[in-house]
Amino acid sequence: MSHSHFIIHKPYGYLSQFIYELKRKKKLLGELYDFPKGTMAIGRLDEDSEGLLLLTTDGMMSEIIRSKKVDKEYYVQVDGIINQDAIQQLQKGVEIGFNGTKYITKPCTAFLINEVPAFGARGKKIRDERHGPTSWASVTINEGKFRQVRKMTAAVGFPTLRLVRVRIGNVFLHDLQAGEVVEVSDFAVLSNEK
Repeated sequence: MSHSHFIIHKPYGYLSQFIYELKRKKKLLGELYDFPKGTMAIGRLDEDSEGLLLLTTDGMMSEIIRSKKVDKEYYVQVDGIINQDAIQQLQKGVEIGFNGTKYITKPCTAFLINEVPAFGARGKKIRDERHGPTSWASVTINEGKFRQVRKMTAAVGFPTLRLVRVRIGNVFLHDLQAGEVVEVSDFAVLSNEK
């Protein structure tokens, strides 16, 4: 049986799912494209997050990509001018809350981004310069705790204002526009193992 695979740029304000049971109206992935029956999101981006999301009809592919063998890279706009000390703390691992317990994140790759990424305006305005400066950093993790990157930047004193996933394995967001969907033959995902 052949499977379908999709790369999408999930816009701000959309849930990473096709069905929402609660009464409040939410924007769902099915509004972006006519996906085939059985399509599922591989992992999630929360409603406030944007960027690269992979979808597939192949459950095995989903398991492989969600594993700790595949890096996920995020560009994060934070409140304030993030410094090298905070970046080093992120790299070493920080304590965050997860399911009511304390958790130390695994060491990760993090660095400052000096030029503002060209993602275009977000669906909802973040805030303006009157509220103080903002800056950008890259954080690459291979675990995926609930709102982990947001909790990590808050733990080092720089709360996340905008979060955009730019890479999963060797699949990149590149210049895909918010809401754009591309069907691909496969993801050719490279793991972190050399």
